Amino acid sequence: MARPASVLPTHADPAAVVTEEGRDVLLIHLWGVVDAHEADPKEVERRARGAVERARRDADAELLSLALRALAWVHRVRRQPVEARGLLDDAVMTARRHGLREVEGAVLMSRAYLRQEIGDLAGARRDLDRAVAELDAAQVAPERLPAVGRARLARAVLDHNAGRLADAEQGYLLVLDVPQLPVGIRVVASNNLAMVLAERAAHARALRVAEAAVVAAEGAGPAMLAPALQTRGWINVRAGRLAAGLRDFERASAVYSAAGIPLGEYYTEYADAMADLRLLPEAAAAAGRAEDEFERAGLTMLALEAGLRRARVLLLSGDVEAAARAAAELRETAQRQRRARWRDRAALVALEAGYLRGEPPGEHLSSARRVAGRLERADDVLTAVEAHVLSGRLAERAGDRRGAVRSYDRAERLAVDGPVLVRVKGKVAGARAAMLRGDARAAVQSCDAGLRDLAVHRDQLPTVELRALASGHGVELGAIGLDVHARDGTPALVLDWMERTRALALTTTLPAAGTSRRARGGSVRGRTRLGLGRLRERLEGRVLVELGRHGSSLTAVVVEPRRARVVELGHVEPVLAHLPPLVFALRRLANPRSGGAVAAARESAELRLRLLRAALVAPLGVAEEAELVVVPAGGLHAAPWSALHGGPVGLAPSVGMWARTREQGPGPPVERPVLVAGPDLVGARREVEALQEVHPSARVLQPHEAQARAVLGAMADASLVHLACHGTLRTDSPMFSAVSLGDGPLTVQEIHEAAVAPARLVLASCHSGADVAYAGDEVLGFVSAMLAQGTRGVVASSAAVPDVEVVDLMVALHRRLAAGETMARALHGARGEVDRDAPGGFVNWCTFAAHGGV
Repeated sequence: MARPASVLPTHADPAAVVTEEGRDVLLIHLWGVVDAHEADPKEVERRARGAVERARRDADAELLSLALRALAWVHRVRRQPVEARGLLDDAVMTARRHGLREVEGAVLMSRAYLRQEIGDLAGARRDLDRAVAELDAAQVAPERLPAVGRARLARAVLDHNAGRLADAEQGYLLVLDVPQLPVGIRVVASNNLAMVLAERAAHARALRVAEAAVVAAEGAGPAMLAPALQTRGWINVRAGRLAAGLRDFERASAVYSAAGIPLGEYYTEYADAMADLRLLPEAAAAAGRAEDEFERAGLTMLALEAGLRRARVLLLSGDVEAAARAAAELRETAQRQRRARWRDRAALVALEAGYLRGEPPGEHLSSARRVAGRLERADDVLTAVEAHVLSGRLAERAGDRRGAVRSYDRAERLAVDGPVLVRVKGKVAGARAAMLRGDARAAVQSCDAGLRDLAVHRDQLPTVELRALASGHGVELGAIGLDVHARDGTPALVLDWMERTRALALTTTLPAAGTSRRARGGSVRGRTRLGLGRLRERLEGRVLVELGRHGSSLTAVVVEPRRARVVELGHVEPVLAHLPPLVFALRRLANPRSGGAVAAARESAELRLRLLRAALVAPLGVAEEAELVVVPAGGLHAAPWSALHGGPVGLAPSVGMWARTREQGPGPPVERPVLVAGPDLVGARREVEALQEVHPSARVLQPHEAQARAVLGAMADASLVHLACHGTLRTDSPMFSAVSLGDGPLTVQEIHEAAVAPARLVLASCHSGADVAYAGDEVLGFVSAMLAQGTRGVVASSAAVPDVEVVDLMVALHRRLAAGETMARALHGARGEVDRDAPGGFVNWCTFAAHGGV
């Protein structure tokens, strides 16, 4: 949310009252008191009431208007909006009757702030438009030119918070054009302009503007400098400059603390930055701290905003119950404070939580419609679109097709002029409405338009995480289109549509952070479109199986050397339900404690594997010995595909990415590979020593040598790298998953920033192959990030690795790689040598998989 104009510091001095002070002195006080947040309301009230009596006695319209405005400020501080509104209405009429344009502009600004607080955004906008017009038309004295800047700034902030980014950007530029602009207004306008630029992905320009705001704020005191630093930090994070962003946040925190300023705003923007990185626990914690800080400081409106941030993050992280509880409390708080807009926003979160919990529509539908109408009338366009879409979903669940179409149509119309992600929501609404009307062609057209808009937006984002998150906005568009094509389309058309939404966060340009250099293999913008003929040439006799999910159904496209088919695999949820018990059983087998537990775990694992084969592989009708290239969907990336089929299996995030790993033909010969042994791993040294016998010319980094700089340097141009290290999976932010080295964890993010990409990589680490599936058929983690960087083949495990037992599998794998086999064929042969009767051997046989084409 944009920083409000009303928080600007002022040097107005609410001095002691003089009984009959001069009119000019009193006017100066009344002009400045509304911005003097440190003023004593009791003292202001006494002085303003005296001014009202004097103004009426002397028929002084200017004095009366400003005194009424000051009294309204007192009532606003005391949370008495009805009384404040009445006084401001009187002040506006008095100034207007007497042609006091400058005074009317100032009073209108005050009324606009009040209207914003009670949720009347449309009224606030009208007041601000009139205020700017009056102040521009008035012959404003030079010493009061800041009032013009403040009015323009307030209007731009209103546009910003309503999602009208183009209008807000123009407004901030107009503010910065005002002559003699005080540094405080300049800093806030620059800060907010930088936020708008970042929100529309103009990150380079945003950073320049943010840097100018920091420079301007350096001499303006901590109340200006700290917010400017945290805004620059937030933009740095969004621009992929994580280290620089965290340094800015750290410095902002220090400035706040040194000045004794509450950290509420710091925590708010830190929460936004963490949410952008998908570090959801950190985001929720920071939003909670912001909420606490604002409550202690008595800033109830900002506390409400922070609380809603926290509720939204909880909803995003899947903690629906906690989100619903938080939203219910916030709704009651907003109701008590008579903040209608915030009440409706909190109600919307609660209604979304109820929808996700599968609650019957019942009264939720009428509530959602009322909330949508109120938000629309309040000019809160972004939230109103969400509310209308939710109303449509609830109506669909209730069987009210006509009502659902009305809600979706309204959402689509409102979204037309919104920011790109709001327009995408509008296209989702349009597609759902078309499906309810039975117009499949119009539905696909809406899906296509929305996905194209989303592609432009995603390609402008600088980090993989932000791109993956952005792809989630297109998940319904992809599913609706796939649903239509799966019923009526050819295999080629279904496959092409699946690729529309597959691993696109990884296949756009991936520069190293802070540079314009492109990593090998990662410079392709958009997706690679392959006809079936060219695809078969790349497959060289392999069979492609690409999975897609639409609604609750799972569809596969099977491309064989002589034919292509679409195969319906049934409902996906029962299939996914087999994965958690399988993972649990494999974990028990990796750390066996008793014979009885091992036998039970083995029996459970075998059962789940049989059920998964029956659901995912048997219906495909492919030969048992055929080599498969499998492109899973969603949670099925976690399935043990190597253990589900009798022949070699290679996995990939998308057909396009797999095909690019084959562009340069077979994998390079193994020349002086790099073997790395991590610390605190019993079998790592033994594993590396055994592999050194297979690769006598290998460069070996033992635990004391395996430090980040050395490992990254060795990886940069290697034909083959083997990492025998502990691995940790960060499911909430997979780019922060890591392998443990001698000097600490090395994250996927750091490897990405270093832009290193060995031709082939073996990750003999726990969970190193457990990439995390995002909404929108995105998948992030070690494997997918390395393939995106330019690595052409990876072997990794999706679960815990029994480190001693894995040595034999790794030696067998590397013997075949040294003989020139691909990763998929080498792993398949090596798995055939594993002692599956041993618990550890069975686990390794199940969980290791090959990725890529060489």
